[in-house]
Amino acid sequence: MIIVQSPLRISFLGGGTDFADYYLQEGGAVLSTSIDKYIFVTIKRRFDALFRIGYTTTETAEVVDDIKHELIREALRMTGVQPGVEITTMGDIPSAGSGLGSSSTVTVGSLHAMYALQGDLPTADQLARGACQIEIGTLGKPIGVQDQYAAAFGGLRFYEFSTDGSVVSERVEIDRNTLLHLNESLLLFFTGLTRKAEGVLNEQRQNIQSRLGELNEIKAMAYTARDELRKGNIEALGDLLDRNWTLKKRLASNVSNPEIDAMYAAARGAGALGGKITGAGGGGFLLLFCPPDRRAAVRQALGGKQELPFALEPNGSKVIFDYRR
Repeated sequence: MIIVQSPLRISFLGGGTDFADYYLQEGGAVLSTSIDKYIFVTIKRRFDALFRIGYTTTETAEVVDDIKHELIREALRMTGVQPGVEITTMGDIPSAGSGLGSSSTVTVGSLHAMYALQGDLPTADQLARGACQIEIGTLGKPIGVQDQYAAAFGGLRFYEFSTDGSVVSERVEIDRNTLLHLNESLLLFFTGLTRKAEGVLNEQRQNIQSRLGELNEIKAMAYTARDELRKGNIEALGDLLDRNWTLKKRLASNVSNPEIDAMYAAARGAGALGGKITGAGGGGFLLLFCPPDRRAAVRQALGGKQELPFALEPNGSKVIFDYRR
């Protein structure tokens, strides 16, 4: 049996510039971090010659083509794993509509587990590129490429997406005290709303050419945030997130709504310096940057919303159990 642990992520700045329609023309950049909430993928050999897949439902199939879970199906095709295996996925949070990159994390974790079962040691870059190929190339999902890299590499990182299609992943080095201060300044609240990201992302993708000005500014702020974090000036992140959220809401009509706007206004009124909806928007989790001495007031202001305690995670996808006979 193989068990792979792959982290979910929160994206700070640069979201939207990781669409190929944008970065192949302009070049993109994203600042994000993995968090200590995970998707676990297990895989083991079976006595019979069937595929058995367990997630929110359970399915069995004799051939890959009959598997309904499209991410696992395409990962099986890519890795060449043959029938006679059982695969399960489990998450720390409900994955649908979370905005924490769960679909890409499932894809990365599935690829990692399948390669490991065959004795292969894939690199983080191989896992990220494979997941991008499955989700965007094969399945045609209207998504960017940041989530796959965040799940594979992990840590607080800056990603640059070049016009030639290459991706550079760079760890943002900050000292321990700065890292602790950053962690203490971030809060996540569930909006109580879930949505299918495809609807938001399809419109955002269609609007890219008419929103180049906003996307260029969003990208520039990602570089600024990286540089300020390196200096230890984490408070700058609050203002940058606030400006970024204003721009992000212009990328598509359904990024926000009155309920989300009310939550954000309440948090800002209680002392949060900035924030954003994680992921595509329209629901999921609200990320807030809040001075530690204002956290209690912000929690009180959002008292009806469930908080998700979390910590920054330094590692990407990894095998945490490997027993093969």
